[in-house]
Amino acid sequence: MATTNGNRKILDLKRWEFCAPAPSASAAGTFIVSSRNFRQQQLYIVSNTVAAIYNPSEDGWVNIASPALAGTFGAGASGTAGAWSTGATVGVASLTATAGTTSTITTNQTLARDLRGYKIHILAGPNNGLVLDIVSNTVGANAVITVATQASAFSASTIYRLLTPRFYVVGAGTLAAGSFRVYDYATNTWTTLSQTGLPATIGTDGKMVATPSIVDGAFKSFATGTATSATATTLVQTGKTWTASQWINSQVRITGGTGSGQIRTITANTADTLTVATWTITPDATSTYAIEGNDNFLYYMGNNAVTLYRYDITANTWSTLSPGVARGGAPTTGMSGHWVHSADAADWNNESLILNGRYIYSFRGAGGALLDRYDIAGNSWAAITYSPSTETFTTGTKYSLHNGILYIQKEVTGRWFAYDIVRSEMFPWGTMLYPQGAAVIGDTAFDVIYEDGATDIFYVYVLLNTSTVLLRQMVI
Repeated sequence: MATTNGNRKILDLKRWEFCAPAPSASAAGTFIVSSRNFRQQQLYIVSNTVAAIYNPSEDGWVNIASPALAGTFGAGASGTAGAWSTGATVGVASLTATAGTTSTITTNQTLARDLRGYKIHILAGPNNGLVLDIVSNTVGANAVITVATQASAFSASTIYRLLTPRFYVVGAGTLAAGSFRVYDYATNTWTTLSQTGLPATIGTDGKMVATPSIVDGAFKSFATGTATSATATTLVQTGKTWTASQWINSQVRITGGTGSGQIRTITANTADTLTVATWTITPDATSTYAIEGNDNFLYYMGNNAVTLYRYDITANTWSTLSPGVARGGAPTTGMSGHWVHSADAADWNNESLILNGRYIYSFRGAGGALLDRYDIAGNSWAAITYSPSTETFTTGTKYSLHNGILYIQKEVTGRWFAYDIVRSEMFPWGTMLYPQGAAVIGDTAFDVIYEDGATDIFYVYVLLNTSTVLLRQMVI
């Protein structure tokens, strides 16, 4: 029987429910990284040496291996989750199988977990372009992944990536080797990434933001179609009416036909033409495509500075961006940073002037109410006017974004607000009455979705300030 959510505003009051308490209390710098993959795992970073995973399906916590972060843990530490994985291998966009059959792929990875329910994406070689459920896998070196039987046999020319969680974490204090690390869920490994290009020290507050192609377990496409032609560096669909340059820094994925499985960052676009780096196999009029968030980029902002940094996952390098319009002021204590991808409004989903997928919204914090928006395609900042803009946010503030609504707990007051991004309006969202400890830097709010067919029931979770208490509330 399908689930029906019969709750109604006014008729049904919102209620906070107690969940399993965290194994360690939140403190200065602690934060939670939310994965939008299958199972919606949440990574809780407690310190440089302590981390745990929360499984909302079971309402339970498990400690994992030490992050072994360098520096002095505290304000400025943050993280984000990627939607795809290359296991314990870093600085690459894909993995290559060592052997296969019509239903198995032999990897060069040491898988540590049963990954059934997650997916594998075939980028090139036999069965290119397919996204397949993992039916089972062996655990250990050169793990073998089993999928449904395909028409062609996988082989040593099969190129793939795992659609399993990967958690990127940056520490605080004086940065050194080990300050920026990634936890790979499939292999249960922590790996050090390059911190070169980030500031020498990180403090105050900060946010890392991803723009993944997969949201809530499925690809999130902002435009789809079938090419009418292509060249070595373009893809054309005659009749499109895109605005010039609107897709810069998004990615295009060939979903079917010639060249299926290829992914490229869009470097320019006209009304009907995308420009990309050279295709391995040039698409043609059989090629279907999807335009999505860029899987390869992460952004870091904060540290009481207007500087914005971008990480290239496959190159394992950081760069400092130079926006055409600089941010109007430095974000600091109690700041936010969220990529908006699913606002539910017709104009936000109009592919000829896309809004979803294009912007990162960021409250500056510091006891103020100022809100800024970064244009990923235009590489520029703008101040956002909203109403009422009288509530201020600083240390202890927590944020959770869902479908174009940013849910905000104001410090330790327990007062919650809902900022509607489409309407540019701040609404009251009730009060959580359970007492909290001292306000601390670090975002420990997240969201979880219960899905049953066409029914989505959405919960906001929050780990309270200086506390092990975890609460959740259904969004009515």
